[in-house]
Amino acid sequence: MKRVGIPEIARLANVTIGTVDRALHARKGIRESTRLRILEIAKSVGYRPNMAARALSVRRTALRIGVCLPREIHYYFDQLYQGIAAESQRAELSGVETIWRRTGRLGEAEVEKVEELIHAGPNALVLTPGSPGELTPVIDEAEGRGIRVICVDTDAPASRRSTVVCVDPDASGRVAAELLAGMVPPGSHVAIVTGALRIEDHRRKTESFREAYPRFCNAGVVDELIEAHDDEDEAFQKCFALLEQRKSLAGLYVNTANTLPVCRAMGATGLAGQVKLITTDLFGEMQPYFEKGTISACVYSRPFVQGELAMRLAVDHILHGAPLPKAHLLAPQLVMRSTFHLFREMRAFAASAESAAQKTSR
Repeated sequence: MKRVGIPEIARLANVTIGTVDRALHARKGIRESTRLRILEIAKSVGYRPNMAARALSVRRTALRIGVCLPREIHYYFDQLYQGIAAESQRAELSGVETIWRRTGRLGEAEVEKVEELIHAGPNALVLTPGSPGELTPVIDEAEGRGIRVICVDTDAPASRRSTVVCVDPDASGRVAAELLAGMVPPGSHVAIVTGALRIEDHRRKTESFREAYPRFCNAGVVDELIEAHDDEDEAFQKCFALLEQRKSLAGLYVNTANTLPVCRAMGATGLAGQVKLITTDLFGEMQPYFEKGTISACVYSRPFVQGELAMRLAVDHILHGAPLPKAHLLAPQLVMRSTFHLFREMRAFAASAESAAQKTSR
């Protein structure tokens, strides 16, 4: 459908283009009756302003936001990407361009990708620092050039980044500890499965859980820690070996999205449903493990919302000068067997499965 523009409205109202422009933008030099008539005509023909053209007309250069995200674990980072992309599409209407760079796993080749983004001259960057020690001088360089850096999902706290958007990792660890402590007997031994302790989010969730669990579980002990580096094979092998050797373990806390190999290891050792499992994050492939009781509960990090908020902060700052908070921490959400089907990711997964089934039946 052809876009109706100001010239068409001017023709229908039998006025000049300048008069229409004054009416649409509430400028002086026009009678109130004429302004109301023009606005009514614009409404009747479905006029929508071209925000991108307007934004670019008042700027000599386009505004740009660079985004660097990993692809793996895709169950999680696809959701983060979708949140950023949704806000990015809205930002395009205001003349804001998004430049994308994707890495493999979290921290993999991210310095090179971020440096590429800096050379493109963005106004802001949205990053997930997987190797904060290596990325800190790059972030500091960007901030020194006036490029605002927004960390999302995890942080680079030693850097000069402008802000971070994430679910509070300390609260996530404490919630998981309290949940697990309420599911196992006093004195129970439990273990943690994480990605890599160099990653700020993983480290803080681990430390918070370790500190809180003995307080919630009388004489409880966290006596095993597995770093699986968000690799499915590594996670399965290490968890299988741990469960074979430590049949007395009462619970596991997985604080990354690498849940499926842990569930498979529990099934392979015959301990599914016996060892209480607290996971992190939510995606459709977890459904059967909720239904069978393999997963006792999930502490959900809301990646779509994180991405959406991070991009919105960047856009509002570069367009309107909105101040950036030092940190924007979200509260974790608790997901149980009785509620998992209500969440966005599960609804999307169910709709996709239903659509695929309908196509197969035709």
